[in-house]
Amino acid sequence: MISGDTRQQLRAKRRGLTSDQQQRCADQLAAIISKEDFFLRAKRIGIYLANDGEIDPSILTDIALKAGKSCFLPILHPLKINRLYFGQYDRQTELQPNRFGIPEPRLERAKVAPAWSLDIIFMPLVAFDRQGHRMGMGGGFYDRTLAFMNQSKRLKPKLVGLAHGCQEVTSLSQQSWDIPLHLIATDHEIICAKPK
Repeated sequence: MISGDTRQQLRAKRRGLTSDQQQRCADQLAAIISKEDFFLRAKRIGIYLANDGEIDPSILTDIALKAGKSCFLPILHPLKINRLYFGQYDRQTELQPNRFGIPEPRLERAKVAPAWSLDIIFMPLVAFDRQGHRMGMGGGFYDRTLAFMNQSKRLKPKLVGLAHGCQEVTSLSQQSWDIPLHLIATDHEIICAKPK
């Protein structure tokens, strides 16, 4: 099990990238993913706004919107603990900061989509391994929201973790409620998760 201290160190590592490095990584990530069949075929995409040094998918969002795809941002559920809604997003969407200071669509105005209705969900992470395990920020928001995938072994939505290459670790221990990724996309490659 990776400790809270290790989580902080990994977060500091991605925050330590310069703005030029971050931009280069974002450009390379978009160039890699935008050519992939799973992205080209998708019509409804869950994505996020980068925060805390996360790799920035905003170029990918622009590509998706220009191609006529619908994009959805996570919205913290106001009643269910540590769960997410997904609200439709384009560059005109009015955003407000959530309790963590991360901008999200206004729930009362957003066209909301359940997670199961999306073709892909691009997810931020703190660390990943090649078995598809993901360490998030520690709140369990995605795991709780996507718990239906463990029960039904659904293949949709395709879960794709986005990360800087420096966020890879050899192995992450998992709990029964953790939802594994199908793919991890970095600024260098796409990794098809290979569960042990």
